[in-house]
Amino acid sequence: MSTLDPDRLPVIVGVGEITQRTKDPEQALEPIALMVQALRQGAQDAGADLIAAVDSIDIVCEYSWPYADPERLLCEALGATPARCVYGVVGGESPVRFMHEAAMRIFAGESEVAAVVGAEAQYAVAAAQKAGAKLPWHPQDPNAKLVRGANFQHPASVALGLNAPINVYPLYENATGHAWGQTPAESIAEAARTWARFSGVAAANPHAWKAQPFTPDEVITPTDDNRLIAWPYTKRMVANPLVNMGAAIWLTSAGMARQLGIAPERMVYLWGGAKANAPRDFLQRGGYTESPAQEAVLKRAVALAGDAPNWVATELYSCFPVVPKMARRVLGLAEDAPLTATGGLSFFGAPLNNYMSHAAAAVVRALREGPDDGHGLLYGQGEYVTKHHAIVLSRQAPQAAPVAAGPEEQAAADAAEGPVPALVQRYDGPATLETFTVMYDRGAVRHGVVIARTPAGERVVAKVPPDDGATLARLLDAATSPIGSAGQVSSAGEQPLVWRSV
Repeated sequence: MSTLDPDRLPVIVGVGEITQRTKDPEQALEPIALMVQALRQGAQDAGADLIAAVDSIDIVCEYSWPYADPERLLCEALGATPARCVYGVVGGESPVRFMHEAAMRIFAGESEVAAVVGAEAQYAVAAAQKAGAKLPWHPQDPNAKLVRGANFQHPASVALGLNAPINVYPLYENATGHAWGQTPAESIAEAARTWARFSGVAAANPHAWKAQPFTPDEVITPTDDNRLIAWPYTKRMVANPLVNMGAAIWLTSAGMARQLGIAPERMVYLWGGAKANAPRDFLQRGGYTESPAQEAVLKRAVALAGDAPNWVATELYSCFPVVPKMARRVLGLAEDAPLTATGGLSFFGAPLNNYMSHAAAAVVRALREGPDDGHGLLYGQGEYVTKHHAIVLSRQAPQAAPVAAGPEEQAAADAAEGPVPALVQRYDGPATLETFTVMYDRGAVRHGVVIARTPAGERVVAKVPPDDGATLARLLDAATSPIGSAGQVSSAGEQPLVWRSV
């Protein structure tokens, strides 16, 4: 049996963040420049010349200004010559995965100094587009093919607008509340309390985009500034991508950190983690009251941290309230437990795929300031409750080798998914409501969407027209959930199907 070499243990040694609140096209930094600043700040945070030593860089997939050759542009602007520089694929969990994979390469002796970096500048891009201004940045890739939900979701979903995250996550929000025995009003109130606490964390975070705490009532009450988006979510309950932000994480081996003269109090050990995916097409899942992939990943993370872990800092992905609501139940945490070190994607800001890099920076800072025996948890999620990855951090060195993401969690998730009902697209007859949402345009109902089951157990996805006041009233009843209620599907030989409450 080989002896654990403490010098090979992977550690996070530097974190850097930049938030630039400007619309001025002459002052706004493009994503590459934001990345460079974040990397330099991270090296300064470590107190070492990491840029000269870096041998591996992972770039988080960027959407606001896609480049044709981001790897070359970044390395040239940074003045670095890493042996490995890779541009990643889309996914909100990807920064967690990149950190985990970098740590395992370091432990294996394949890398000594690695960085994970990303940035978005959608705030400046949107302002320039609105003003008709030209941004003096490197050219965009004219052939960029950014992955969107419509590229991989079922046509029946796309036809009803269920190809945007804001319209899909409410399906889980409404289904889970009912499964947990809550009335709609109770479920929404829990989401509002959670989001109010997140806003308070963001207000205390100097890197956050919105430094304003909100009360639960201010989170959920529709107003001109807080219109309904997709039931039950208001504007303040959804991720805010209109930000200019960059973040970077530096990792080395513990031995290399000492060689570089990095102080021990800067080092945070990465103990390992886990990953698992759900079926990419959400209509091909067993249900919407839980996520077996999420459960498998989080349970593995708890096991890595040991008995009764002292979670000094926790970041549960928070694109929409249902995600941390589900995750905290899997972890066995109380509702008022700290679920974010950053402030959440609604209030801290949502630099799309790169949010969890900022979260890692916040968790690392909290661990440095906390007790030596504390643990940090980073849980990221991608697409539509689809991709899940978690890692465990600590000031303490692990007693065993860091744990790579293996196949066990995926196997557990697949086994727990349950039977997937057949999807039918031609159907007339009764159907029991499985879950739903109602979409809005500037506060007015666009239409409702239901997922329902036929008496044979088949699944249908159908529309509720905006003029069907009786059915909409049933869906939006705050006192009694409509889930499990009877309805009638009609097609008239056309798509989409229509569902009416009976």
